[in-house]
Amino acid sequence: MSMKPSRVELSPLTLADQDEFCSLVRASAELHTPWMQLPTTAEEFQRWMTRFEDGTNRGFLIRVRETGEAAGAVNINSIIRGRYQGASLGYAAFAPSAARGYMVEGLTAVLRYAFDDLRLHRLEANIQPGNKASLAVVQRLGFRYEGLSPAYLFIDGAWRDHERWAVTAPSPWTPDPSLPEV
Repeated sequence: MSMKPSRVELSPLTLADQDEFCSLVRASAELHTPWMQLPTTAEEFQRWMTRFEDGTNRGFLIRVRETGEAAGAVNINSIIRGRYQGASLGYAAFAPSAARGYMVEGLTAVLRYAFDDLRLHRLEANIQPGNKASLAVVQRLGFRYEGLSPAYLFIDGAWRDHERWAVTAPSPWTPDPSLPEV
């Protein structure tokens, strides 16, 4: 399948991204509320970044190649090896670049990284039923609906129901060495 060159690139999220990230999160409050809560201050960002220290979570900015501007952020969360070989995705567009297709292109790159480099077999995205923009993204990426998880995540002061969407690695796939042979 031939694809036109991506307009975006993945950039690992680092402590040096703090001011840009927090500023974009503040500018994107209308997009993110009530669906997610991301750090808006230096203190919150530094605490949040500790999740990436042990390698079970990976964080990226999706940057527009032409300008270097961050169009969004994506995390590969809770990487589990052994017989599961999976993780969950969290992602957020930033308001200045929203609704231009950058998130779909960036998440396409994240899926390629997760399946080819990390050698994961499965990725899940758990999305609140009212978050139509996020649901449209996973549908465009070929995720399949697997069901509703009641009271799944604590967001905006309450336990929120989430739809569970998933995609598995394309065939052929090279498993991670931690996958048992039998």
